[in-house]
Amino acid sequence: MELTQKKIYTTEDIYALPEGQRAELIDGQMYMTAPPRAVHQRISYATARKISNYIDHKKGDCEVFLAPFAVFLNADNKTYVEPDISVICDQSKPDEYGCNGAPDWIIEIASPTDSNRDYGIKLFKYRTAGVREYWIVNPQTRTVMVYNFEDESDTNQYTFDDEIPVRIYRDLILRISDLL
Repeated sequence: MELTQKKIYTTEDIYALPEGQRAELIDGQMYMTAPPRAVHQRISYATARKISNYIDHKKGDCEVFLAPFAVFLNADNKTYVEPDISVICDQSKPDEYGCNGAPDWIIEIASPTDSNRDYGIKLFKYRTAGVREYWIVNPQTRTVMVYNFEDESDTNQYTFDDEIPVRIYRDLILRISDLL
């Protein structure tokens, strides 16, 4: 008896999608993504603006990119993600197509339909790819899960009203409720 094999997708399949259709590719598996809700966009824009203003004020070398922005985590064509916010400090990584390698800091804003991917598959992929810090902002629970991959013991959950210290910038603190 012949077993059916699951199709392995590549970035070519992502680029062949109809205009406006968003998807991510993780280890050859394609995951379709729904358009973000308004609260998602508010959090994403305000957080990215706050981080960008901080970097500009400090005259830092890092850049902030908002989705849709391609991140090629692996040196292959089977993983393509679009984090909601990517902070990239190694200026050799971004090019005209996206980021080649792991951003230093990734922030995902969980949606009701995709949150399992943020807390599971992406958590594993970001950790193993070399992301230094990963935040999952959850508007439904008003919580922020912070993973410091440089110090695994430094993983904490915060509320939107808490002051959240940024691990890659020791003097930057964010309070999500202040950004809404």
